[in-house]
Amino acid sequence: MPDAIRFDPDALAWDKQQGLVPVVVQHADTRAVLMLGYMDRPALRATLETGLVTFFSRSRQRLWVKGETSGNHLALVALEADCDADTLLVQARPAGPTCHLGRSSCFAGAPSDFLAELDALVARRHRERPVGSYTSQLFDGGIRRIAQKVGEEGVETALAAVVQDDAALLGEAADLLFHLLVLLRARGLALADAVSVLRERHGYPMAAEAACVFDL
Repeated sequence: MPDAIRFDPDALAWDKQQGLVPVVVQHADTRAVLMLGYMDRPALRATLETGLVTFFSRSRQRLWVKGETSGNHLALVALEADCDADTLLVQARPAGPTCHLGRSSCFAGAPSDFLAELDALVARRHRERPVGSYTSQLFDGGIRRIAQKVGEEGVETALAAVVQDDAALLGEAADLLFHLLVLLRARGLALADAVSVLRERHGYPMAAEAACVFDL
């Protein structure tokens, strides 16, 4: 059971929609909007207690845990009410496709953060080490080899900026970003950790200050 920062369900405007509040679910890492559902008080309570996003099904007239039959649960990461206290934003990590059609999102064209998706792929390569994967080869080569590659790509990016065209610069910059993700992961870090440093430097609130956040 997750140890939640205090969130007061009584602060929500339950009476506006006959005891229900709409819930926008967003991927905690890629920021893609995954789905829209509804919660009543028991659904919100179950979500907070179990860490699995639970809704009130208007068609079935009962609580349902997302993924209760498919296993594609939504693990709660953060929860926040909007300015009118009548809508919730839930950030979650999905265990599989969110949409019943097998898509990652119920919104087919939902935009997301591609760098975060790539970072998640790098993390999977780090765990699984599939044979034939270039990323696996980098991890198998060790931290020094990965650091060397980042250095090489950094130099090549700088040189491209001075003596080559935009296409060459963009290609080298893409190579540098990829190898930097691998280097961070090899040290047990993620892209989000570096982004958090940037957020703090620029005065943005950390997630724990903005929402009810879970240490999972």
